[in-house]
Amino acid sequence: MSADDPNQRWELTVSDRDEDQLAAQLAGWLATKVVADEAPRVTSLTKPQAGGMSSTTLLFDAEWTENGQPAGGSYVARLAPEDSSFPVFEKYDLETQYAIMAGVAEATDAPVPELCWIETDPKVLGSTFFVMRRVNGRVCEDNPPYVFFGWVFDATPEQRLEITRKTVEVIAKVHGIENPAQRFPMLDGEGSALRRHFEAQKQWYDWALARDGFRIPLLERTFEWLEQNWPQGSGPDVLNWGDARPGNIMFQENEDCDLAAVLDWEMAALGPRELDVAWPILIHRFFQDIATRFDQPGLPDFLRRSDVEKLYEEATGHAVRDLDWYLMYAALRHGIVMGRIKRRMIHFGEDTDTDDRDDYVMHRPLLEAMLDGTYAWD
Repeated sequence: MSADDPNQRWELTVSDRDEDQLAAQLAGWLATKVVADEAPRVTSLTKPQAGGMSSTTLLFDAEWTENGQPAGGSYVARLAPEDSSFPVFEKYDLETQYAIMAGVAEATDAPVPELCWIETDPKVLGSTFFVMRRVNGRVCEDNPPYVFFGWVFDATPEQRLEITRKTVEVIAKVHGIENPAQRFPMLDGEGSALRRHFEAQKQWYDWALARDGFRIPLLERTFEWLEQNWPQGSGPDVLNWGDARPGNIMFQENEDCDLAAVLDWEMAALGPRELDVAWPILIHRFFQDIATRFDQPGLPDFLRRSDVEKLYEEATGHAVRDLDWYLMYAALRHGIVMGRIKRRMIHFGEDTDTDDRDDYVMHRPLLEAMLDGTYAWD
């Protein structure tokens, strides 16, 4: 996706690891994890472009025999980013991700991929990683965005509403996990969970942009607005998926758009449930506004604020509170992501710099309209 062609795929530098070398290293590592008659074989290793912007994803097949019987299958490895990859996040805690996925799988029937192994020694592949079983399905593409073409674009309005429903229902399942602070103590801490979350975003902004002189006035205005309009109260804290949206779900290839897998838990956190409720609404409007900018219809009937709010309340019995604030917060958080990605693309020669730092926020018009109180949601 470029300023001139929304259908062009961003070619983002995530890792320069050699695939043949990775396959050999994985095979040697697998030999220490499975009881095999002979050394495991790793084949068909690829690094999908659609694998995400914050880490490296490897797809591979592995086979071996155990007592003469064939074993193995198709797998996915999630690798922490290398320092040389200009990472999006300051900290990338794969052990916490792994524990959260295991906990969600244990506590709910959400389709979390089957976890296989985790490796905390970065010497094996150059960074820590975990391996899970590969799940077949279709994804709601971000790059280039689903608002221009693809199976979601071609779906009926009723099917898109069903995708919205299924997304909201899995968010509700995650939020329904009891005693989340006890189950996920690594996410807990002193004081208000929302305040901890907010302070973490300020620290992330400082690390990702401001500390190196890349201050973005628009984001700093948004931080101030959020402080001045802080919610007066919230319900009990829940486990938030974090990057809760259809783009992190694999869907079965059927008319009912059933879920095949729920992915990407790197932003999981404790906090008010509205963190997750606001996120998919905001991210879709980010893509929808891109379509509008290119005089394309996009998908105005998809992930509408009113639909998400209604479906969530039906699924949980919880009345969504202060959604305007949480949408603003989502826009801020996404702005930090986009600002860091802009810096990374400039660093790798994939984009050019601009004198106006606010242009680092790709959804600048959306955020400015939100701050002015003029943005229309539905």
